[in-house]
Amino acid sequence: MANIKSAEKRIRQNAKRRERNRSQLSKMRTVVKRIRAKVADGEVEEAAALLPQALKIIDMSANKRVIHSNTAARTKSRLVKAVSSSQTSQ
Repeated sequence: MANIKSAEKRIRQNAKRRERNRSQLSKMRTVVKRIRAKVADGEVEEAAALLPQALKIIDMSANKRVIHSNTAARTKSRLVKAVSSSQTSQ
């Protein structure tokens, strides 16, 4: 445990930030899983309806530096590609 007052404060700040980041990351993963599941089940319209919300959450995660910007771009690209390819195949 830290003995210095500023180190104790830093520990509190890190814990708060960690919880915030975990929450944001969990929210992002959940919405990505939801879209992928809908695409796999053939519910393309519902997946397309969820897509803007997912893209917004992914962008927010990247802006808050919860994930790297390239990771966000890659995830968004794969989601859009999955939804659009399943729309054209129907």
